[in-house]
Amino acid sequence: MGSQRRDRVVLAGAVWAVLVSQVFLYPGVSDLVTALGATGDLDAGMYFLVAEFVAFVLFAPVWGALSDTLGRRVPLVVVGALGGAASYLALAFVPQLGLPFAGVLAIRAVGGAFTIGAFSLSISMLSDLSGGHGRNMGAAGIAIGLGAALGSVVGGRLTVVDPLAPLVAATGVLVVVAGLLSTVTDRAERSTDRDVGGALGRLTDRPALLVPFAFGFIDRMTAGFFALVGVYYFRETFGLDAAGAGAVLATFFVPFALFQYPAGVLSDRVGRFVPVVVGSLCYGLTIVGVVAAPTLPLAAAAMALVGVAGALVAPATMALVTDVADSDERGAALGGFNVFGSLGFLTGFLLGGAATEVAGYVPAFLVVGGAEIAIAIVASRAVKRLSDETILSQGSVPTGDD
Repeated sequence: MGSQRRDRVVLAGAVWAVLVSQVFLYPGVSDLVTALGATGDLDAGMYFLVAEFVAFVLFAPVWGALSDTLGRRVPLVVVGALGGAASYLALAFVPQLGLPFAGVLAIRAVGGAFTIGAFSLSISMLSDLSGGHGRNMGAAGIAIGLGAALGSVVGGRLTVVDPLAPLVAATGVLVVVAGLLSTVTDRAERSTDRDVGGALGRLTDRPALLVPFAFGFIDRMTAGFFALVGVYYFRETFGLDAAGAGAVLATFFVPFALFQYPAGVLSDRVGRFVPVVVGSLCYGLTIVGVVAAPTLPLAAAAMALVGVAGALVAPATMALVTDVADSDERGAALGGFNVFGSLGFLTGFLLGGAATEVAGYVPAFLVVGGAEIAIAIVASRAVKRLSDETILSQGSVPTGDD
Protein backbone atom coordinates (compact mmCIF):
# COMPACT_ATOMS: atom_id res chain seq x y z
CA MET A 1 0.00 0.00 0.00
CA GLY A 2 1.13 3.53 -0.71
CA SER A 3 0.92 4.59 2.91
CA GLN A 4 3.42 1.87 3.86
CA ARG A 5 5.88 3.09 1.23
CA ARG A 6 5.45 6.70 2.32
CA ASP A 7 5.86 5.85 5.99
CA ARG A 8 8.96 3.77 5.22
CA VAL A 9 10.49 6.81 3.51
CA VAL A 10 9.54 9.19 6.34
CA LEU A 11 10.81 6.85 9.03
CA ALA A 12 14.05 6.22 7.17
CA GLY A 13 14.29 10.02 6.86
CA ALA A 14 13.95 10.32 10.64
CA VAL A 15 16.78 7.84 11.21
CA TRP A 16 18.80 9.78 8.62
CA ALA A 17 18.10 13.08 10.37
CA VAL A 18 19.23 11.86 13.78
CA LEU A 19 22.48 10.55 12.30
CA VAL A 20 23.05 13.76 10.31
CA SER A 21 22.57 15.88 13.42
CA GLN A 22 24.85 13.63 15.44
CA VAL A 23 27.68 13.29 12.91
CA PHE A 24 27.66 17.02 12.07
CA LEU A 25 29.72 17.39 15.25
CA TYR A 26 32.28 14.63 14.75
CA PRO A 27 34.78 15.97 12.17
CA GLY A 28 35.32 19.18 14.12
CA VAL A 29 34.88 17.84 17.65
CA SER A 30 38.26 19.20 18.76
CA ASP A 31 37.33 22.69 17.51
CA LEU A 32 33.84 22.46 19.01
CA VAL A 33 34.91 21.48 22.53
CA THR A 34 37.44 24.34 22.46
CA ALA A 35 34.65 26.79 21.54
CA LEU A 36 32.56 25.35 24.40
CA GLY A 37 35.27 26.02 26.97
CA ALA A 38 37.46 22.90 27.04
CA THR A 39 40.87 22.09 25.65
CA GLY A 40 40.79 20.57 22.19
CA ASP A 41 42.73 17.42 23.09
CA LEU A 42 41.62 13.81 22.74
CA ASP A 43 40.33 13.52 26.31
CA ALA A 44 37.97 16.50 26.02
CA GLY A 45 36.57 15.20 22.75
CA MET A 46 36.16 11.76 24.28
CA TYR A 47 34.20 13.08 27.29
CA PHE A 48 31.96 15.15 25.00
CA LEU A 49 31.05 12.09 22.93
CA VAL A 50 30.79 9.75 25.91
CA ALA A 51 28.27 11.99 27.73
CA GLU A 52 25.73 11.52 24.95
CA PHE A 53 26.21 7.78 24.68
CA VAL A 54 25.85 7.20 28.41
CA ALA A 55 22.35 8.67 28.03
CA PHE A 56 21.77 6.45 25.00
CA VAL A 57 22.55 3.38 27.11
CA LEU A 58 20.26 4.42 29.95
CA PHE A 59 17.24 5.53 27.93
CA ALA A 60 17.10 3.42 24.74
CA PRO A 61 15.29 0.49 26.39
CA VAL A 62 13.00 2.82 28.35
CA TRP A 63 11.69 4.51 25.20
CA GLY A 64 11.16 1.15 23.51
CA ALA A 65 9.44 -0.52 26.45
CA LEU A 66 7.25 2.56 27.04
CA SER A 67 6.09 2.52 23.42
CA ASP A 68 5.30 -1.22 23.65
CA THR A 69 3.34 -0.68 26.87
CA LEU A 70 1.34 2.25 25.46
CA GLY A 71 0.90 0.67 22.04
CA ARG A 72 1.90 4.04 20.54
CA ARG A 73 5.18 5.32 19.17
CA VAL A 74 4.41 8.49 17.19
CA PRO A 75 3.97 10.94 20.12
CA LEU A 76 7.12 9.60 21.77
CA VAL A 77 9.27 9.80 18.65
CA VAL A 78 8.18 13.41 18.05
CA VAL A 79 9.06 14.36 21.64
CA GLY A 80 12.45 12.71 21.21
CA ALA A 81 13.24 14.71 18.05
CA LEU A 82 12.13 18.03 19.54
CA GLY A 83 14.03 17.40 22.77
CA GLY A 84 17.17 16.64 20.80
CA ALA A 85 16.74 19.85 18.79
CA ALA A 86 16.39 21.88 21.99
CA SER A 87 19.59 20.39 23.44
CA TYR A 88 21.64 21.27 20.34
CA LEU A 89 20.30 24.81 20.44
CA ALA A 90 21.18 25.10 24.13
CA LEU A 91 24.77 24.05 23.39
CA ALA A 92 25.02 26.72 20.70
CA PHE A 93 24.32 29.37 23.36
CA VAL A 94 26.87 28.04 25.87
CA PRO A 95 29.59 30.62 25.00
CA GLN A 96 27.13 33.46 25.71
CA LEU A 97 25.98 31.85 28.95
CA GLY A 98 29.49 31.14 30.20
CA LEU A 99 28.69 27.62 31.42
CA PRO A 100 31.60 25.46 32.58
CA PHE A 101 32.45 22.38 30.55
CA ALA A 102 30.70 20.22 33.16
CA GLY A 103 27.48 22.04 32.26
CA VAL A 104 28.15 21.34 28.58
CA LEU A 105 28.43 17.64 29.35
CA ALA A 106 25.16 17.74 31.32
CA ILE A 107 23.31 19.33 28.36
CA ARG A 108 24.90 16.77 26.09
CA ALA A 109 23.59 13.94 28.28
CA VAL A 110 20.05 15.36 28.37
CA GLY A 111 20.11 15.71 24.59
CA GLY A 112 21.25 12.12 24.25
CA ALA A 113 18.30 10.95 26.36
CA PHE A 114 15.92 12.57 23.86
CA THR A 115 17.65 11.79 20.57
CA ILE A 116 17.97 8.08 21.32
CA GLY A 117 14.18 8.06 21.59
CA ALA A 118 13.82 9.52 18.10
CA PHE A 119 16.42 7.15 16.69
CA SER A 120 15.43 3.89 18.36
CA LEU A 121 11.67 4.36 17.97
CA SER A 122 12.00 5.28 14.29
CA ILE A 123 13.73 1.94 13.74
CA SER A 124 11.04 0.19 15.82
CA MET A 125 8.36 1.79 13.64
CA LEU A 126 10.15 0.52 10.54
CA SER A 127 10.05 -2.97 12.02
CA ASP A 128 6.27 -2.59 12.47
CA LEU A 129 5.88 -2.37 8.67
CA SER A 130 5.36 -5.45 6.52
CA GLY A 131 7.56 -6.40 3.57
CA GLY A 132 10.36 -8.38 5.27
CA HIS A 133 12.53 -7.53 8.26
CA GLY A 134 15.68 -7.41 6.16
CA ARG A 135 14.07 -4.91 3.77
CA ASN A 136 12.88 -2.67 6.59
CA MET A 137 16.15 -2.82 8.50
CA GLY A 138 17.94 -2.20 5.20
CA ALA A 139 15.94 1.02 4.91
CA ALA A 140 17.13 1.95 8.41
CA GLY A 141 20.67 1.02 7.47
CA ILE A 142 20.81 3.09 4.30
CA ALA A 143 19.45 6.03 6.29
CA ILE A 144 22.15 5.54 8.94
CA GLY A 145 24.88 5.38 6.34
CA LEU A 146 23.67 8.34 4.26
CA GLY A 147 23.11 10.39 7.40
CA ALA A 148 26.62 9.71 8.63
CA ALA A 149 28.08 10.36 5.16
CA LEU A 150 26.34 13.70 4.71
CA GLY A 151 26.91 14.66 8.31
CA SER A 152 30.64 14.02 8.12
CA VAL A 153 31.12 16.06 4.94
CA VAL A 154 28.80 18.96 5.74
CA GLY A 155 29.76 18.99 9.42
CA GLY A 156 33.42 19.37 8.54
CA ARG A 157 32.69 22.27 6.19
CA LEU A 158 30.41 23.95 8.73
CA THR A 159 33.14 23.70 11.35
CA VAL A 160 35.55 25.54 9.06
CA VAL A 161 33.02 28.40 8.89
CA ASP A 162 32.23 28.40 12.62
CA PRO A 163 32.78 25.64 15.23
CA LEU A 164 29.24 26.25 16.56
CA ALA A 165 27.54 26.09 13.14
CA PRO A 166 27.01 22.28 13.27
CA LEU A 167 24.91 22.75 16.43
CA VAL A 168 22.58 25.22 14.74
CA ALA A 169 22.26 23.01 11.67
CA ALA A 170 21.48 19.97 13.83
CA THR A 171 18.71 21.91 15.55
CA GLY A 172 17.02 22.76 12.27
CA VAL A 173 17.23 19.21 10.92
CA LEU A 174 15.55 17.68 13.98
CA VAL A 175 12.77 20.27 14.08
CA VAL A 176 11.85 19.53 10.46
CA VAL A 177 11.87 15.78 10.97
CA ALA A 178 9.70 16.07 14.09
CA GLY A 179 7.00 17.63 11.94
CA LEU A 180 7.24 14.83 9.37
CA LEU A 181 7.11 12.13 12.05
CA SER A 182 3.81 13.46 13.35
CA THR A 183 2.18 12.39 10.05
CA VAL A 184 3.20 8.71 10.21
CA THR A 185 0.59 6.01 10.91
CA ASP A 186 1.09 4.33 14.29
CA ARG A 187 1.20 0.54 13.79
CA ALA A 188 2.59 -0.52 17.18
CA GLU A 189 0.98 -3.48 18.88
CA ARG A 190 0.22 -2.96 22.54
CA SER A 191 2.16 -5.27 24.81
CA THR A 192 0.36 -7.44 27.34
CA ASP A 193 2.61 -5.94 30.01
CA ARG A 194 1.07 -3.07 31.92
CA ASP A 195 4.27 -1.27 32.80
CA VAL A 196 7.69 -0.50 31.42
CA GLY A 197 9.43 -2.83 33.86
CA GLY A 198 7.35 -5.78 32.69
CA ALA A 199 8.09 -5.04 29.05
CA LEU A 200 11.81 -4.88 29.76
CA GLY A 201 11.62 -8.04 31.84
CA ARG A 202 10.27 -10.05 28.91
CA LEU A 203 13.58 -9.61 27.10
CA THR A 204 15.30 -11.81 29.70
CA ASP A 205 13.12 -14.69 28.49
CA ARG A 206 14.81 -14.53 25.08
CA PRO A 207 18.52 -15.28 25.56
CA ALA A 208 18.83 -15.72 21.78
CA LEU A 209 18.71 -11.92 21.52
CA LEU A 210 22.18 -11.82 23.03
CA VAL A 211 23.60 -13.04 19.71
CA PRO A 212 22.59 -10.00 17.59
CA PHE A 213 23.16 -7.78 20.64
CA ALA A 214 26.79 -8.95 20.78
CA PHE A 215 27.33 -8.21 17.10
CA GLY A 216 25.67 -4.84 17.55
CA PHE A 217 28.06 -4.07 20.39
CA ILE A 218 31.19 -4.87 18.39
CA ASP A 219 29.94 -3.20 15.20
CA ARG A 220 29.11 0.04 17.00
CA MET A 221 32.41 -0.15 18.86
CA THR A 222 34.19 0.14 15.52
CA ALA A 223 31.97 3.10 14.59
CA GLY A 224 32.78 4.84 17.87
CA PHE A 225 36.44 4.15 17.29
CA PHE A 226 36.38 5.81 13.86
CA ALA A 227 34.26 8.73 15.11
CA LEU A 228 36.92 9.67 17.67
CA VAL A 229 40.27 7.99 17.03
CA GLY A 230 39.75 7.76 13.28
CA VAL A 231 39.21 11.51 13.00
CA TYR A 232 42.34 12.28 15.04
CA TYR A 233 44.31 9.65 13.08
CA PHE A 234 43.49 11.12 9.69
CA ARG A 235 44.07 14.68 10.85
CA GLU A 236 47.41 13.96 12.49
CA THR A 237 48.79 11.37 10.08
CA PHE A 238 47.84 13.08 6.82
CA GLY A 239 47.66 16.71 7.97
CA LEU A 240 43.94 17.16 7.24
CA ASP A 241 41.61 19.86 8.56
CA ALA A 242 38.07 19.14 9.78
CA ALA A 243 36.66 19.24 6.25
CA GLY A 244 39.30 16.83 4.99
CA ALA A 245 38.71 14.41 7.85
CA GLY A 246 34.97 14.56 7.16
CA ALA A 247 35.57 13.75 3.51
CA VAL A 248 37.64 10.68 4.42
CA LEU A 249 34.93 9.49 6.81
CA ALA A 250 32.47 9.86 3.94
CA THR A 251 34.46 7.33 1.89
CA PHE A 252 33.31 4.81 4.50
CA PHE A 253 29.78 6.05 5.01
CA VAL A 254 28.72 6.37 1.34
CA PRO A 255 29.23 2.69 0.41
CA PHE A 256 28.04 1.74 3.89
CA ALA A 257 24.77 3.49 3.05
CA LEU A 258 24.31 2.45 -0.56
CA PHE A 259 24.78 -1.28 0.01
CA GLN A 260 22.57 -1.59 3.10
CA TYR A 261 19.17 -1.86 1.45
CA PRO A 262 20.19 -4.54 -1.10
CA ALA A 263 22.11 -6.33 1.67
CA GLY A 264 18.98 -6.34 3.83
CA VAL A 265 16.89 -7.76 0.99
CA LEU A 266 19.61 -10.35 0.34
CA SER A 267 19.46 -11.47 3.96
CA ASP A 268 15.71 -12.04 3.57
CA ARG A 269 16.44 -14.38 0.68
CA VAL A 270 19.53 -16.31 1.86
CA GLY A 271 19.26 -16.00 5.63
CA ARG A 272 21.30 -13.98 8.10
CA PHE A 273 24.39 -16.22 8.39
CA VAL A 274 26.43 -15.13 5.37
CA PRO A 275 25.83 -11.37 5.73
CA VAL A 276 26.51 -11.40 9.48
CA VAL A 277 29.42 -13.83 9.83
CA VAL A 278 31.25 -13.47 6.51
CA GLY A 279 30.55 -9.74 6.52
CA SER A 280 32.05 -9.39 10.01
CA LEU A 281 35.22 -11.25 9.01
CA CYS A 282 35.69 -8.94 6.01
CA TYR A 283 34.85 -5.92 8.15
CA GLY A 284 37.57 -6.69 10.69
CA LEU A 285 40.21 -7.34 8.04
CA THR A 286 39.50 -4.11 6.16
CA ILE A 287 39.69 -2.07 9.40
CA VAL A 288 43.24 -3.32 9.87
CA GLY A 289 43.88 -2.45 6.23
CA VAL A 290 43.13 1.24 6.92
CA VAL A 291 46.03 1.73 9.33
CA ALA A 292 48.31 -0.37 7.09
CA ALA A 293 47.73 1.97 4.14
CA PRO A 294 50.82 4.16 3.63
CA THR A 295 49.14 7.00 1.71
CA LEU A 296 45.91 8.96 2.03
CA PRO A 297 44.38 7.64 -1.26
CA LEU A 298 45.02 4.05 -0.18
CA ALA A 299 43.63 4.74 3.29
CA ALA A 300 40.49 6.24 1.73
CA ALA A 301 40.14 3.20 -0.55
CA ALA A 302 40.46 0.93 2.49
CA MET A 303 37.76 2.97 4.23
CA ALA A 304 35.47 2.37 1.26
CA LEU A 305 36.01 -1.40 1.62
CA VAL A 306 35.22 -1.10 5.33
CA GLY A 307 31.94 0.54 4.34
CA VAL A 308 30.99 -2.26 1.94
CA ALA A 309 31.73 -4.95 4.52
CA GLY A 310 29.87 -3.06 7.24
CA ALA A 311 26.84 -2.75 4.98
CA LEU A 312 26.58 -6.53 4.79
CA VAL A 313 26.48 -6.85 8.56
CA ALA A 314 24.29 -4.02 9.86
CA PRO A 315 20.81 -4.66 8.38
CA ALA A 316 21.05 -8.44 8.80
CA THR A 317 21.98 -8.03 12.46
CA MET A 318 19.02 -5.73 13.16
CA ALA A 319 16.75 -8.06 11.20
CA LEU A 320 17.93 -10.92 13.40
CA VAL A 321 16.61 -8.99 16.41
CA THR A 322 13.16 -8.63 14.85
CA ASP A 323 13.23 -12.31 13.81
CA VAL A 324 13.67 -13.40 17.41
CA ALA A 325 11.34 -10.90 19.13
CA ASP A 326 7.54 -11.10 19.08
CA SER A 327 5.68 -8.31 17.29
CA ASP A 328 4.51 -6.72 20.56
CA GLU A 329 8.02 -6.54 22.04
CA ARG A 330 9.98 -5.15 19.10
CA GLY A 331 10.27 -1.70 20.66
CA ALA A 332 11.93 -3.09 23.78
CA ALA A 333 14.03 -5.55 21.75
CA LEU A 334 15.39 -2.90 19.40
CA GLY A 335 15.85 -0.61 22.37
CA GLY A 336 17.98 -3.34 23.94
CA PHE A 337 19.91 -3.66 20.69
CA ASN A 338 20.58 0.08 20.78
CA VAL A 339 21.72 -0.20 24.40
CA PHE A 340 24.37 -2.70 23.37
CA GLY A 341 25.17 -0.56 20.36
CA SER A 342 25.58 2.53 22.51
CA LEU A 343 27.76 0.58 24.95
CA GLY A 344 29.78 -0.40 21.91
CA PHE A 345 30.15 3.24 20.89
CA LEU A 346 31.28 4.08 24.42
CA THR A 347 33.77 1.23 24.35
CA GLY A 348 35.03 2.43 20.98
CA PHE A 349 35.63 5.90 22.41
CA LEU A 350 37.21 4.70 25.64
CA LEU A 351 39.14 1.67 24.39
CA GLY A 352 40.25 3.45 21.24
CA GLY A 353 41.31 6.56 23.12
CA ALA A 354 43.12 4.60 25.83
CA ALA A 355 44.84 2.22 23.40
CA THR A 356 45.98 5.13 21.25
CA GLU A 357 47.33 7.05 24.23
CA VAL A 358 49.21 4.02 25.57
CA ALA A 359 50.40 2.21 22.45
CA GLY A 360 49.67 4.38 19.40
CA TYR A 361 47.37 4.17 16.41
CA VAL A 362 48.51 0.86 14.89
CA PRO A 363 47.83 -1.30 17.99
CA ALA A 364 44.51 0.48 18.49
CA PHE A 365 43.36 -0.40 14.97
CA LEU A 366 44.54 -3.99 15.45
CA VAL A 367 42.55 -4.35 18.66
CA VAL A 368 39.32 -3.04 17.12
CA GLY A 369 39.64 -4.97 13.87
CA GLY A 370 40.60 -8.11 15.77
CA ALA A 371 37.49 -7.83 17.96
CA GLU A 372 35.27 -7.86 14.85
CA ILE A 373 37.01 -10.98 13.54
CA ALA A 374 36.78 -12.68 16.94
CA ILE A 375 33.01 -12.19 17.34
CA ALA A 376 32.43 -13.64 13.87
CA ILE A 377 34.38 -16.78 14.74
CA VAL A 378 33.03 -17.26 18.27
CA ALA A 379 29.35 -16.65 17.44
CA SER A 380 29.19 -18.24 13.98
CA ARG A 381 27.39 -21.40 15.17
CA ALA A 382 24.80 -19.42 17.09
CA VAL A 383 24.08 -17.21 14.07
CA LYS A 384 23.75 -20.29 11.85
CA ARG A 385 21.24 -21.85 14.24
CA LEU A 386 19.11 -18.69 14.48
CA SER A 387 19.24 -18.15 10.74
CA ASP A 388 18.12 -21.72 10.05
CA GLU A 389 15.32 -21.46 12.64
CA THR A 390 14.05 -18.27 11.03
CA ILE A 391 14.00 -19.82 7.55
CA LEU A 392 12.17 -22.90 8.87
CA SER A 393 9.60 -20.94 10.87
CA GLN A 394 8.85 -18.32 8.20
CA GLY A 395 9.31 -20.42 5.11
CA SER A 396 9.71 -17.89 2.32
CA VAL A 397 10.15 -14.46 3.83
CA PRO A 398 8.02 -11.87 2.01
CA THR A 399 10.09 -9.43 0.06
CA GLY A 400 7.42 -7.62 -1.91
CA ASP A 401 6.86 -3.97 -1.11
CA ASP A 402 3.46 -3.23 0.42
